[in-house]
Amino acid sequence: MSGTTWIILSAFVIYLVLMVVIGAVYMKKTSNAEDYFLGGRGLGGWVAALSAQASDMSGWLLMGLPGAVYAMGTGQSWIAIGLFIGTVCNWIFISGRLRRYTIEANNSLTLPAYFENRFRDEKRILLLVSSVVIVIFFLVYTASALAAGGTLFHSVFGLDYHLALAMGALVILAYTFMGGFMAVCTTDFIQGTLMLIGLLAVPIVAWTLLDGSFTDLLVQSEVAGGADAYLSLFSNGGESYRAIDIISQLAWGLGYCGMPHILTRFMAVKNEKELKKSRVIAIVWVALSLGAACVIGVMGRAYLYPVILGSDGAASTESVFIEMITKVFTKDLALPFIGGIFLCGILAAIMSTADSQLLVAASSVSEDIYRSYIHPEADSKKILRVSRVTVAVVAILAFIIAWNPDSSIMGLVSNAWAGLGSAFGPIVLLSLFWKRTNLAGGVAGIITGGLAVIIWDYIPLGGGQTLGSVTGLYSLVVGFALSSLMIVICSLATKAPSQEILDEFERVRTASKE
Repeated sequence: MSGTTWIILSAFVIYLVLMVVIGAVYMKKTSNAEDYFLGGRGLGGWVAALSAQASDMSGWLLMGLPGAVYAMGTGQSWIAIGLFIGTVCNWIFISGRLRRYTIEANNSLTLPAYFENRFRDEKRILLLVSSVVIVIFFLVYTASALAAGGTLFHSVFGLDYHLALAMGALVILAYTFMGGFMAVCTTDFIQGTLMLIGLLAVPIVAWTLLDGSFTDLLVQSEVAGGADAYLSLFSNGGESYRAIDIISQLAWGLGYCGMPHILTRFMAVKNEKELKKSRVIAIVWVALSLGAACVIGVMGRAYLYPVILGSDGAASTESVFIEMITKVFTKDLALPFIGGIFLCGILAAIMSTADSQLLVAASSVSEDIYRSYIHPEADSKKILRVSRVTVAVVAILAFIIAWNPDSSIMGLVSNAWAGLGSAFGPIVLLSLFWKRTNLAGGVAGIITGGLAVIIWDYIPLGGGQTLGSVTGLYSLVVGFALSSLMIVICSLATKAPSQEILDEFERVRTASKE
């Protein structure tokens, strides 16, 4: 390795050691399952906001989205617009009511437990179905984060992809295994801050270094359709956007209300005052970060020229932010340690999502499956041990899924996001805002949403192509609509909720107006 690479590596080592130390500190403070899964519902406003958004965005924000914009143009920003709208709606309409309802519904610690308590599911059908869906789609989601980590280490240090994949997975596993929810949230707070600083600083510095030559370089980089089309929201790779493309990208926002790793942050905030603070912080953070990620994609097209990523043996387009940081801080400004810190911002995005997904998957297995079906008499310490074992097992399975170095980060995230959003988004919304929703509707909605995405994205039905490939319509649109429809139909066609459930709903609804 060169001297510059060693300096960058030192920044990575310092950062990774800090994450593990945080895990060790919180391990001493974690004595039961509620501490491990929700931190005793003691999350502060700043930590809740940055943790929720950092765990949400993942390496997709710093690699997938800039890469899509770099390759196809600013028309890919419709995804960012949809996600921003979804974030705002999630914090304004869902966060407060979900927190109150999970407390009212027998102090539910996980999303499946909330469904069980909300609908008085004595046979625990909802608990099992929702837990299985979480584990399936979070395996894919966690794999996307680990794949991003492997790509990062491979691009920066030239390490073998598989070795890099193993290194990243081990560090994430270490602090999640030890410290649980508070370790994850504290590291996510640090990581969310680092991500935002990197997202804002790098394009600003790159712009100053271009010295007014941005448009000329953009044209020379052979963008499809020319510079005007590349910079248009209504052009996609030089072709006019179809309505179905815009709908599909805006639909990413629908996924928010069904993401267990985000919803658990709402459940864990200590009080309503802190929740209101979190709401403002989170909305500002996501507006700045999504906007900056899109700018990085466009800026990178000009700044990295004559190198054109994704062609002639060059790095993948999803490496645009990595390549920009490397060029700005190690070549143009000769500040490799600062560059290393910003590269840690990409690692932060990856880790902040993987750790949250590992924890939610562990809670589903240990709290919702093991305690409910296998060992109902298990005490809190036993559940804690099972949770930590589950974290390790899920990490290993995700590692296996991410083994292929050609895996698309954007593709993996897209499929997992659609599956979780379709299965849980409609039932979360309707359980909070429609009192007629019942157990039958909940079961039908979750199964329909999850299966719709699997069929739409993975099952070739005609000519060897999937329905997603043929239509171009994002599976989240289909899954969300079908799940919502099934919930309404099945709820109306079966027995109405008991008076006890209706009274509980009214208490939560009334409290939300106070």
